Formats: sequence, C-alpha cells, structure tokens
Amino acid sequence: MTHSMPEATNLPWEPPAVPVVTIRPSRSWAVLDLHELWAYRELLYFLAWRDIKVRYKQAVLGVAWAIIQPLATMLVFTVFFGKLAKIPTDGVPYPIFCYAALLPWTFFQNAVTNGSNSLVGSANLIKKVYFPRLLVPASAVVAALVDFALAFAIFIALFGYYHFSLTRAVLLLPVLVLIVVVLALAVGLASSALNVKYRDVRYALPFAIQLLMFVSPVIYPSSLMPERWRWVLAINPLTGIIEGFRSALLGQPVMWGFLVYAMVLSVLALAGAAYSFRHMERQFADVV
Repeated sequence: MTHSMPEATNLPWEPPAVPVVTIRPSRSWAVLDLHELWAYRELLYFLAWRDIKVRYKQAVLGVAWAIIQPLATMLVFTVFFGKLAKIPTDGVPYPIFCYAALLPWTFFQNAVTNGSNSLVGSANLIKKVYFPRLLVPASAVVAALVDFALAFAIFIALFGYYHFSLTRAVLLLPVLVLIVVVLALAVGLASSALNVKYRDVRYALPFAIQLLMFVSPVIYPSSLMPERWRWVLAINPLTGIIEGFRSALLGQPVMWGFLVYAMVLSVLALAGAAYSFRHMERQFADVV
C-alpha cells in the first residue's frame, strides 16, 4: 500500500486565531458599570499609591508639602486680607476662618489639576492593557484625599490654639467631604477626557482654577456680598461646600440652600461627566 504525501503549498504561515478584545463605548444609558469598577477596585488603590509616590519621590520635605501648601497660603492671606484689608470674618479669627476654607479648596484644586493630566501621564499603561479608564483620574482624587487628611492635622492644631469647641454641625463633615469628592471627580473626569484630545486644557485649567478661587468665598465670607446679589455667588457649587466646612468646623449657621444646591449640582455633574467619559474612552489609546 502506498501513501500519498500532501502537496506542499506556497501559502505563508498563518498564526492560530486568538481572541481580540475591542474597546467600544457603551450604547446603554447606564452612567457607570459598577460591577466592572468593583472588580478593578484594587487597581484604584495601586494607581493612587503610585501617584503619591511619584509626587513626593526625591522631595526633601516629602509629604510635608501637603501641609506647607495650605499653611503658607493661609499665612499670606492672613497678612494681606486679615491684617491689612481687615476683611470681616463673622467674629472668627482670620487664620482659622481662612484655613477652614482652604481645606476643601486645596483638595479640589489638587484633585482637578492632577486628574486632568492623569490620562496623558498614563499613556503607556493605557496603550498596553485594558482596564476601566475612569480609574486613572479617580486615583488622582483618592491621592488628593491623603493630602487633605494631612492638612487637616494643622486645622486641629489651630482649633485647639483658638479654643474653639465642636457643635452638632460637625456631623455634616463626612457629607461635605463626599460632596467635594464628587465635584472634584466630575471636573477631573471631564477635564482629563478633554485634555486627551485638546492639549490646551493643561494650560487653560490652572488659569481657570485660579480665577475660580476669587469667586469662591475662600478669603472672604458669603455675607460680605449684598443679599440681593448673593445668588450670583451661590451659582458656584464650591460656595456651598466651603461655607458648609466653616459651619461644620467653626459652628457658624448652616446655609442649607447653598449646601443642597451644591450637592445636587455635584451629583448631576458627575453623572454627565461619567457618561461622556465612557463614550469618549474608545479613542484614548489612539490619541493619547
């Protein structure tokens, strides 16, 4: 019996078929895929820890910069606006009045600034492996929370120095922290996605944040604005957040209208930013 050999072909060698993962924007109306985010929760921790280590690597003062930034700003504001301009503070010493506002403001500033550059800074990671891209700007917000906790230690020292006592309004503090985290995440998601496509964002955003500080009641109280024009100041959601921190920490009356507005607007902003982010992330790996 003879066996015929298969005829040789001149076709090039073809590798075996492998599964291909294609990243597509979701067509559903769901804002977030919570199941996927929960599955990658440990990655959020590692990305945040990476941001912290990179930020303070080879820094002589290390994490002390988290304290120096709001403390130095408070000292400068105290001299120029507290001593020289004599801005009224509703009976509260200006240093602690100002620092109570700088706590949420500094957190918001750092979280948004670092979050806006996070996708571009993680370009190599985004191009190599799939994971929920939303975790990258979210890690910048988590890292900023560490700075917030360190800066809060200085407030405790000022609180004891000026002999203030806590009131029941301090129970609002966790809610206020959650609101400013939601707002910072919303702005960070939107700015980071835009920064991938339009690199002008990295130059325009710091300037916009600097201007935003002067239309937020950081160096002055909302009561300084005439009552009939106070609604203009309240359009900025940071107004309700900052005044809420002063109410929670210094026992001042709570401006419930400003606070509820800030809460609702922050949640709506996060929903809109997350939805837009999900529908733009398909192009991140190609454009970043």
